Amino acid sequence: MRRGLTAAEAADLREDDDERREPLRTEFDFVLPRGYVDRAGTVHRHGTMRLATARDELVPLHDDRVRDNPAYLTVVLLGRVITRLGSVDDIHAGVVENMFAADVAFLQDLYRRINSEGHTRAAVACPACQHEFTVDVAGGAPGVKAGGGRPGES
Repeated sequence: MRRGLTAAEAADLREDDDERREPLRTEFDFVLPRGYVDRAGTVHRHGTMRLATARDELVPLHDDRVRDNPAYLTVVLLGRVITRLGSVDDIHAGVVENMFAADVAFLQDLYRRINSEGHTRAAVACPACQHEFTVDVAGGAPGVKAGGGRPGES
């Protein structure tokens, strides 16, 4: 005797099929709240972060700077997973350690979101009317793509 699927089971199967069809997203654009200022004084706000690999999380543990100061782990790790930042050619720990604290905190949150949740969206509610909606926490003004920006910024 064959039993049919309940509506909930059928919905679960459809969701599983949708997840299988959606390609894995490995890179995420972002806009820094303040921006990295290079030696020439250029502000770089637009960048891309990729998903971390196990190697990205293991290699910094052997770094002497991390052994001396465990808080430096974040700096080394972000230097490995940020693939683009404006027109900066070489992104490394030295770039991250010269960022404003607000930008590092933003990048830490972005790293956590994309590596544990797989996206940059957050569910929020309006404090006045309690209307629930989703926002993209990767930065930027509403309606502006991460590639856009103000003149003189990259």
